[in-house]
Amino acid sequence: MTGTAWILLLQGAWVTLWISGVSIALGLVFGLAIALLRTARIPVIDQLLAVYVSLARATPLVTLVLFLFLAAPTFGLSLDRNAAAILALTLNTTAFNAEIWRTAFLNFSPEQKEAALACGMTPATMFSNIMLPQMITTSLPGLVNEMTFLIKSSPAVAIIGLVDLTRVTNRISAVTYEPLPPILAAALIYMVIISVLLKLQSMTETKASRLAM
Repeated sequence: MTGTAWILLLQGAWVTLWISGVSIALGLVFGLAIALLRTARIPVIDQLLAVYVSLARATPLVTLVLFLFLAAPTFGLSLDRNAAAILALTLNTTAFNAEIWRTAFLNFSPEQKEAALACGMTPATMFSNIMLPQMITTSLPGLVNEMTFLIKSSPAVAIIGLVDLTRVTNRISAVTYEPLPPILAAALIYMVIISVLLKLQSMTETKASRLAM
């Protein structure tokens, strides 16, 4: 492949990275918020959030992207390509993250809660200093798996014209009539991105294990 083709692929990779990165960050925060709201067991809120989680997890990502970009304006919500892509990815990953966080919360030892409160800690202090660090450690493998899945699913945003790595690959293949080189190059870029993410997970788990000793 030519140098120009590599530059185009790296530009597409950057689009994939920043859209996925923003969605991952938002999904982690919103997922935690939903998990905490659901564990509070407020009937109406819990039921509404349960419906959202079920629908978001069951809806194909490409369908969600198309709905937000093409159908949402019918309901008065007009989004550009970037906003529609980020919102679709965020809604999708938030639902999965919420269940991962909620499982970690429910598995937290009740004895530790009682001991922390008995020592005079407020619920907020107990959560931030004791519960959240343990929840992060417990949830990390599942959260990282969800991050990698989201990145690998992000080519769905190309359907609305966003020039991500997959769309650039298709364009180069159409121009050169040689699909194999750009496809292999794109696969290599995806592998590098996922490998870096998994390496960061390993480093984080190692650091957390040392702190726990």
